[in-house]
Amino acid sequence: MVGPMSDEERRSGYRRIGAGFVGVVGLSAGTMALSGGASLPEAGAVAIGGMAVGLLLLFYLIRSM
Repeated sequence: MVGPMSDEERRSGYRRIGAGFVGVVGLSAGTMALSGGASLPEAGAVAIGGMAVGLLLLFYLIRSM
C-alpha cells in the first residue's frame, strides 16, 4: 500500500515539474527559431532566452499560488 507523499518528495516533484516547464519553453523557442530560418547559434541563443522567460513564468506561477 502506498502512503501519502512526504514534504521532501513533494518538493522534489515540484522541482522536476518546474525544470520540465522551463525546458519545454526554452526548447519550444529554439525550435520556432529554427523553423523560422535562424542559424544554429541564433537558435541556441533564442533557446537560452526562452529558458530565461520560462524561469520568469515559473516564478510568477509559484508566487501566484
